Amino acid sequence: MPGLQRPTRIAELAAGPVEYRLDGTGNGAQSTGKGTVLVFHGGHMRAGLPLGEEVFIQAGYRVLVPSRPGYGRTPPRTGKGSAAAFTDVTADLCDHLGIEHLAAVVGISAGGRTAVTMAARHPHRVHRLILQSAVAFLPWPDRRTRIAAGIAFIPATQALTWGAVRLLMRLAPSAGLRLMLSDLSTHPAADVVCALSEKDRVTLVELFTLMRSGHGFTADLRAVPDLTAQVTQPTLIIASRHDASVPLAHAESLTAAIPGARLAVSEADSHFVWFSPDYPAIAAQIRDFLTTGD
Repeated sequence: MPGLQRPTRIAELAAGPVEYRLDGTGNGAQSTGKGTVLVFHGGHMRAGLPLGEEVFIQAGYRVLVPSRPGYGRTPPRTGKGSAAAFTDVTADLCDHLGIEHLAAVVGISAGGRTAVTMAARHPHRVHRLILQSAVAFLPWPDRRTRIAAGIAFIPATQALTWGAVRLLMRLAPSAGLRLMLSDLSTHPAADVVCALSEKDRVTLVELFTLMRSGHGFTADLRAVPDLTAQVTQPTLIIASRHDASVPLAHAESLTAAIPGARLAVSEADSHFVWFSPDYPAIAAQIRDFLTTGD
């Protein structure tokens, strides 16, 4: 489905290959040289699937998205299976691409802990930190979800799982959305789907159709050392109070642990804060945050 999926490249680094995408280098406002925003994607995603990046591109930033280990074409061995090691690999990727400084590092969902680790380990490279629907260093996910993930999203079964999702999205997209959103919202899934615009429904159907777990999601379920106290950069944390996948307690924990962090609570119906009537206001906060102090 070419509408959403973007082309990617492979960087052959000393630690191993890394799939990545670098967007926003075209003509006009996108090439004004404001800097680069690094995005660590969430679970079941990869470098070729954009989510919530328009606010950065439209503001004149380039967006660098690496596939985290086990996702896309970045093998699990790159980064030696730890968030800390992969942030060092990502710093090498930046050097490989001639990117000395990052205007911000963004962590989405299960990529949040990697973003925190990147900010803590590479403070001279990272200017700001933005966390969106991000997993904190609390126990995650809940026991029921962990058991289900151990059945449906392990490497041996994930292809069958996502194959079934693709079939359902093709034959009965509304039912498919209700199924996929049922664990992502505290509201009834039918109400969440009904509230979506037609454009957002089409985008989410395509997004779910393209998702894969690879070897990455099982790695996401492992504990990561908590480096929040070492984060010194200005930090903006965005989360929905109706997110059932990553409850608001995660955002509140991150806000309390990171010195000076700012919390923006969305009224989005689900984990996907970008598909909400209040997202323009959230995007305005992001733009303001990126320029404050410049």
